Amino acid sequence: MTEPAPSPGLYTRFASGLLFPLQEWVKKHQSVARRRELERTQWLKPDEIAALQLARLREFLVRAAREVPYYGRLFGEHGFDPASLVTLADLARLPFLDKPRIRAHVEDLKSRSTGPLVKYNTGGSTGEPLVFYMGMGRVVAAKWRATRWWGVDIGDPEVVLWGSPVELGRQDRYRAIRDRLFRTYLLPAFQMSEAQMDDYCREIRRISPRMVFGYASAVALLARHARSRGHRLDDLGVRVVFTTGETLYPDQREVIEAVFGAPVANGYGSRDAGFIAHQCPSGSLHVSAEDIVVELVDAEGGPVAPGESGEIVVTHMATDDFPFIRYRTGDVAVASGARCPCGRGLPVLDEVQGRSTDFIRTVSGNQMHALALIYEVRDKPGVRAFKFIQGEDLSLELLLDGGPELTAEVEGQIRAGLTRRMGPGTVLQIRRVTEIPPEKSGKYRYVVSRAAG
Repeated sequence: MTEPAPSPGLYTRFASGLLFPLQEWVKKHQSVARRRELERTQWLKPDEIAALQLARLREFLVRAAREVPYYGRLFGEHGFDPASLVTLADLARLPFLDKPRIRAHVEDLKSRSTGPLVKYNTGGSTGEPLVFYMGMGRVVAAKWRATRWWGVDIGDPEVVLWGSPVELGRQDRYRAIRDRLFRTYLLPAFQMSEAQMDDYCREIRRISPRMVFGYASAVALLARHARSRGHRLDDLGVRVVFTTGETLYPDQREVIEAVFGAPVANGYGSRDAGFIAHQCPSGSLHVSAEDIVVELVDAEGGPVAPGESGEIVVTHMATDDFPFIRYRTGDVAVASGARCPCGRGLPVLDEVQGRSTDFIRTVSGNQMHALALIYEVRDKPGVRAFKFIQGEDLSLELLLDGGPELTAEVEGQIRAGLTRRMGPGTVLQIRRVTEIPPEKSGKYRYVVSRAAG
C-alpha cells in the first residue's frame, strides 16, 4: 500500500501549524520540536535508531537513579550502574516492574524533582486496577507523527469513540472549547444502545470526519450496527480509522474498513504503558523506539527469539516523573526481524496477540487464544453479541445476545463446538442475555479470563 499524500485544508494547516503549537507552548510542552525530530529519526537505519535508543536509555536510567528513590535503592541492591549500560540486554539485570510492585512503592516511584503530578488509573477489567502518576509535561509527539503517516493531521475533523472515565470526566469549558477548535467530536463508547448508535451514525454523517479514533470493539460494534440498519458511512471521505486500546480481530478490521470505506490503522498501547506501536500504511506495526524499549519475554522472564510469542515488557523513556522501567504489560506479541517496505528503520511487531487474559486455559493444562472460541460463535445465525468469561476454576460461561434465528439447535451447535475446543471435563454454561454491557472503560471484550496464569 502506498502512503497517502497529505493534503491538509486551510483550517487544518491553521490548527496544526499555529493553534496546537500555541497550546503546547502555553503548557511548556516540547511536542512540536519532538515531532519534527521523530519525523527525521524514523528514516534512520535500524542500527542508527538502536544506537540512539541506547544512548537515550542510558541517560534516562541515570536520571532515575539520581531522582527516584525506588530506583536509587533498586540499582544499588543489584549492583547496577546505569552509566555503564553497554547493550539493551543489560536491562535484564533489573527485576520487572509489575502492578503489585507499583502499589507497594507508589510514593518512592515519584521523582524528587517532579512538578505537579496527575493521578491516573487503569480500568481494572482484568481484576487488577492500577493507580499511577504522570507529569504535566506529557508529550504526544509519537502519536502525532503516526497520525500524519496517513495524510491527516491535527485540525482535520475527527470522531473519537472512547469511554475512559478520565477523559469523560474532564468535559469542562476549556476542554469543550479546545475540542471545538481542533474539530474533535467525542462519542461516549459506553452509551452504545441501538437508539444511541442510530444517533451516532447520524452525527458522523453530519460531521463528515476525515478520521475516526476509538476502541476496536466499540468501532466494530458501531460499524456492524450501521450496516444492519442501512446507515451509509463509506461516502463521507474518511481517510483512516485508528483503533487502539485492545486486540483488533480480523473480522473487526474487515467490517470497519467495509462500512467506513477507509483503511484501519491499528495502534498498540495502554494508559499505563503509553502509546507503544503504530501501524503504517504499508501494514507494519512500528515501535516508537526513540522513546520506548520493548522486550518480549517467556514465562520464566527470558528473551524469546524473533517469530516467537512473548509477553511485552516496556521501558518508557518519557516517564521521568514516574518511571516505568521493565514494566510487565500482560500483553503478548511476536516481534519481526524484517524491515518494513515503507523504508522506516523503526522496529516492527508482527502482531499483538492480546492480553494474557485473552487466552483460555483448558483443564488438561493447554492454553489457547480466544479466537479458537470466537470462531465457534461469531458467525452462527442470530448471534448479535457474545462474551466468554473463564472462572478461576477454569469453568467457562458464554453470554449470548441473539435474535430469533438463534434457535436451540444453533445453540447446541455452539455448545458442541466449544466442547470440542475445550476438551472433556470443562464446565460450560451458556446464558442468554438481552444486552452485553461494556467494561467500565467502554471496551466490549470478547473474552475475560480470571484463571491464574
